Amino acid sequence: MYSMWLTEEQQQIWRNYLVMTSRLQSAMQRQLQQDCELSLSDYDVLVALAERGPLRINELGEALAWEQSRLSHQLRRMRGRGLVERQGSDDDRRGASVELTDGGRSALALAAPGHAELVRRVMFDGMSPARLRAFGAMAEAVAQRLTTSQTRRTS
Repeated sequence: MYSMWLTEEQQQIWRNYLVMTSRLQSAMQRQLQQDCELSLSDYDVLVALAERGPLRINELGEALAWEQSRLSHQLRRMRGRGLVERQGSDDDRRGASVELTDGGRSALALAAPGHAELVRRVMFDGMSPARLRAFGAMAEAVAQRLTTSQTRRTS
């Protein structure tokens, strides 16, 4: 009955994708927690700030594609652990920015090698250059369609 929504092949690919992303998220979460006591969310914030420098809070939310409430809770926890600091007025969220502390930079330096090794091992090892390009093109196309769809809904 449900197969009428997707072809059999599409259904199998979709299910494999869901299993892959769930297992990958779990593996990354475990690796980061064991190696350096960071969550995957901590790591995502640290990487975004390291790559882009200090960001206004709304820009960080856009970069991570996170809802404001999720980001606020995450930043509060990370500030409490000395990983990030907030600059600007608590009354004006539009003007507030967030940046890495020395502790945040150290945590990222400790976490990055193990994280990169895990991603390389489970995602890319054994993948031919042609498959890698095809996978990259597919991921980019889906992300673009999602961005376009979201832009249409908010316009």
